[in-house]
Amino acid sequence: MKVNRKLIKQILLHSGLIIAAIICVYPLSRIFTVSIRPGDRIVSTDLALIPDGATFISYLKLLKETYFLRWLFNSLVITVSTSFIGVSLASTAAYAFSRFEFFGKRSAMIMLLATQMIPAGMLILPLFLMIMKLNLMNTYLGMIIAYSVSSLPFSIWILKGYYDTIPKSLEEAAMVDGTGHIGAFWRVILPLSTPALSIAFLFNFTAAWNEYLVARVVLFSSKQYTWTLGLFELQGQFITQWGMFAAGSMLVTIPVLAVFLYSSKWLVSGLTLGSVKG
Repeated sequence: MKVNRKLIKQILLHSGLIIAAIICVYPLSRIFTVSIRPGDRIVSTDLALIPDGATFISYLKLLKETYFLRWLFNSLVITVSTSFIGVSLASTAAYAFSRFEFFGKRSAMIMLLATQMIPAGMLILPLFLMIMKLNLMNTYLGMIIAYSVSSLPFSIWILKGYYDTIPKSLEEAAMVDGTGHIGAFWRVILPLSTPALSIAFLFNFTAAWNEYLVARVVLFSSKQYTWTLGLFELQGQFITQWGMFAAGSMLVTIPVLAVFLYSSKWLVSGLTLGSVKG
């Protein structure tokens, strides 16, 4: 009877996972279908995954007739830079909040949390004024600063909570061996915080990769556009190039998917389990 119950639970669990996977993959499959449809069948209601007369002409036109590769390159430069800078600053700030006591610590943490309650649209004006005063409009650096500012508070909270779970005795043991706070942070805390660092990096990456509003305000040259602005250019007043739009939507998923698959092996908590005895 116990075996039957266990088997039933496994069947229900796997059935639920299969259904969830189908629900997640189905919209992506429809986008792919639209991207390979002939131009005269874009609005077809046919549900076949590979439509009649399938062609990759939309992909070729997107790569040859637009600045898509340049848009993709711009997005990668801005996103990767933002992710590394955000994780670097957040990791050190979170360590200070986790390990040291100083005046205003609690208020600072509450203030960081409060910034996440502000709608993104309300930050556009101050970010625009800041970047304009720094003379960084339509530049990589201006976008990197804008994205790093908005992603830091959440990353600090993630890393601070993870640092709190790491026993201080590990750092104390390293200090007994002759290292200081910086050495203990570099040699002990960071290696043990790989899961949290990976999550913070993925959050920064996906947030910057998919961002549109700030890019719309800061960038005004088509060659400096990120992919979100570039694909929007395919939508005209009287016609939208849906085939190219779908093709671009498929291509921009590749970098995010690659980053997620590469870092998924670290997205496991509990690396410090059993590191301290007694």
